[in-house]
This record gives sequence, C-alpha cells and structure tokens, in this order.
Amino acid sequence: MANRPAPPLSVKESDLEALRALARAGTTEQRLAQRAQIVLRAAAGTPNRTIAADLEVSPMTVLLWRGKFEREGLAGLADEPRPGRPPTYSREDRDRVIALTLQPPPAGTTHWSVRRLAQRLAMSETTVWRIWRSAGLKPHRTETFKFSTDPALEAKVRDVVALYLDPPDGAIVLSVDEKTQIQALDRTQPMLPMRPGQVERHTHDYERHGTTCLFAALEVGTGRVTTDTRDRHTGDDFLAFMRRVARTYPEGELHVVLDNVSTHGTPEVRAWLARHPRITFHFTPTSASWMNQVETWFGILTRQAIRRGSFRSVKELIAMIEAFTRSWNAGSSPFVWIRTADEILATAVRKRPATYESGH
Repeated sequence: MANRPAPPLSVKESDLEALRALARAGTTEQRLAQRAQIVLRAAAGTPNRTIAADLEVSPMTVLLWRGKFEREGLAGLADEPRPGRPPTYSREDRDRVIALTLQPPPAGTTHWSVRRLAQRLAMSETTVWRIWRSAGLKPHRTETFKFSTDPALEAKVRDVVALYLDPPDGAIVLSVDEKTQIQALDRTQPMLPMRPGQVERHTHDYERHGTTCLFAALEVGTGRVTTDTRDRHTGDDFLAFMRRVARTYPEGELHVVLDNVSTHGTPEVRAWLARHPRITFHFTPTSASWMNQVETWFGILTRQAIRRGSFRSVKELIAMIEAFTRSWNAGSSPFVWIRTADEILATAVRKRPATYESGH
C-alpha cells in the first residue's frame, strides 16, 4: 500500500504568529528560520517530501523538527546546550569588550574586528569572539534597507496579499516578471567533477557568449510556470509574452501580479488590456519586488540550473532553462505565503541579506 502523506501538524494560533516572526526576521539565525518554515509548511498540510525539496533539506530533517515541535513546542526548535567548559573570562572582561565594541572603531577603519579589539584590550582573540557570540554582537555584518515611498503602499500591499491568501473564486492568480541579461558563460577549462573528499571545481575565468531575457508567469495556486526567452525586454517583448500567457489560460479571470516598470504600462499594453477585460494587473509597491512570488522561482532557477552551468551559446542556455522549467512543472507545488498585510505594513521596509566584511 502506498505511503499516505502525513496529516497537517497541529499548531496553536499564538505559536503560528511566533513561527512567522522567526521565519521573516532578518536577525533570526538561518537554521532557526528554516526550522520555523518547516513547521509552518507542515501546519499548512504540505507533504514532507515537498517541504524537503522546497527548503533543500533531507526528508529526515523535516521529520526531526516536526517531531520535536510536536513534543516540545517552540522550545524544541532551539539548539540543545553543547558540552564544554564554562567561560574563562570574568564579568568585567565581558563588560569591557561589549562597551568598546559599541564605541567608534580606530581611525582609518569602519568597524571593529576580533584582532583589533583583542590587541586593544590585551585579550585573546578567542575570548573576544566568545563574548561577541554570547552577546549577539556581529560587527563584521551589515545590512542595507530601503523604505518604500509609494503613496499607494497600503492599498497595493493589501491588494496583492489578498490575492495570495484569498483569491477570487474561480480566478487564476499569476505572478509575472522578467529576469534580464542572463549571461551564457562558458568556463575556459572543463569542470572537474565531484569525487569522494573533493567538491566539484571549475575555473574562475570564463568566456561570454551573449545574453537572453527570461519572461516568466508563476501560477500562484499550483506553482506551474510559463516562460519565454527573448533578445530584449521592451514593452513589445512584454506584450508578446502576455499574449502567450493569455493563450495558455484561454478562459476565466486572470489576475496578474507584477511590478510597475515602464515596459509594463506602455500605451500598447494598456490598449491590449482594454481589449481583454478578463485580465487585471495588480502592481506591487515600489521597492517591494520581493512580494512578487516569481522572484523566488527565479532564485531557485539561478541556483540549480544557471550559476554553476557552462554554456557555449545562448541556445544552450535557453535549452537548460526550458529543461529546468519542464522538470519543475512536472512536480510543481505552490509556494506558501505566510505574511499578512498588517505584518508587512508594520515594517514597510525591504531588507536585503546581511553582507560580511573582512575579519582583518
């Protein structure tokens, strides 16, 4: 008898809120955020194998954290204390390190490093590092942010989130965007394949063989993707892609989420929309393209099919994109949107991943 999917994980509403906060907070450790995402998806009824594939972890990892949450709740997602000796520094040492770390760095530098601080306080670098870790101080990291100044910010956020969480009955919601200037790069030497004890290796230098622009429409309800590659990304190219989308979905209402760039609102595009009243555009706020779910798919495509590839021509690059898309659609599943409009509007800020500075 075939194995049946595990039933949805039972999670209290208060715990769901805490898990969403962990999953979206930029300061959450990556492993803890991943565990929160596992539990959230399990609570939504997503099959374990789908969760494992989406988050790029093993099915056993999904089972581990499902089980720990079921037995211990939120506390079960934390790392267990590791064995080892207690800290060898005093409370005074800790206070000195923290106080100096929060002060401006020496002239000619932008931030404290372990080495500089250890030399200034005549401590070992290991002690400084341990104190930083215990206090959650990370001078080597920096984050960028950008506030949206869109005057229609609230209306757009609520409009898009409503489409994701509660789409109109019988309608199809599509997330549309283009990934421009994808380069066909060919390594100057053949790749050295992975072996036991040795990772895959390739040269740093490469030859360029042209670029292509990828248009994609992700069906929010199923995860299926419709794509087209073109030489450019003009308004005419976008309109040609939308005609293809309309042929792919010939009946019913289409609600299209996209950003408000100039090519998406040319007079020709507006005239075409007027002739197709069943198709409605819903624009994301400025500086909030992360609300467009197809951006997540673009990231997966880049990591799994393009970044480590070697392409001798644009034709080879396009063939790889098409092969990846066919494989994706054969086992597609929707992304799980977990943020409410109120949660987004409470911050109204787009954060990018932290960047790391040199440790010297």
